[in-house]
Amino acid sequence: MKPIQQTIAQGESARSSAQRSQARWAIFVRKERWGLSWRGWLLLVSAGLVVACLVFLNIHPFLAVTHRVNTNVLVVEGWIPRYAIRDGAEEFRTGSYQRIFTTGGPVEGGYTNDYNTSASVGAENLKRFGVPDDLVEMVPSRVTARERTYSSAVALRDWFREHNTPVYSINVLTEDAHARRTRLLFHEAFGKSVTVGIIAVANPDYESTQWWRYSDGVREVIGESIAYVYARFFFYPSASPPHKEAPQAAAASR
Repeated sequence: MKPIQQTIAQGESARSSAQRSQARWAIFVRKERWGLSWRGWLLLVSAGLVVACLVFLNIHPFLAVTHRVNTNVLVVEGWIPRYAIRDGAEEFRTGSYQRIFTTGGPVEGGYTNDYNTSASVGAENLKRFGVPDDLVEMVPSRVTARERTYSSAVALRDWFREHNTPVYSINVLTEDAHARRTRLLFHEAFGKSVTVGIIAVANPDYESTQWWRYSDGVREVIGESIAYVYARFFFYPSASPPHKEAPQAAAASR
């Protein structure tokens, strides 16, 4: 019995010494904690894979959203490809629209004039696809660097204000996965007083339901996902440089 008692005494002495040392330095503490078992880790990893799969399958429909609102104003982003411009002309003909506006900034280098902008290019393409000249209005932006979509929306907002044109709702037509970000930034520019609808024109270069099988699809979906996250959570219009470059209206029929 003596060896056992001696061992117990030594253990108590060691614990007492450790407690005194801990109390003296107060740097480290010993605590019991709960941890995941292998079943817990398996459940956690499985849940993560399910969530990732759902995001993977639904990210393109989320980005390439179409939600029209009741309005007589159609806005077409001038930088979109000709096939999307053609769909814009068809949308104007089949909808209850009275005016169609094109937006966009300089197409090459810095700003030179209003006719060297994607707004001008988009307006000319709409006319080629049969939209009457007097119903097309180009509203160019002079911003060439960051936040071009937002700057284009601000230029259009300012055009409405400068021309005393009350607008309560608009539909914006753009290309594919860019749609959700476009609606977000137009909403930021116009505020709650204007309802912003959105129309996404599908990209014919890849199948939207299997976008991950195409290099164009991967590039567009991943790029727009990152851009949307930035616009949604890190973009603050009040912190952006004031839009002092909104141009005056250009004649639609030129």
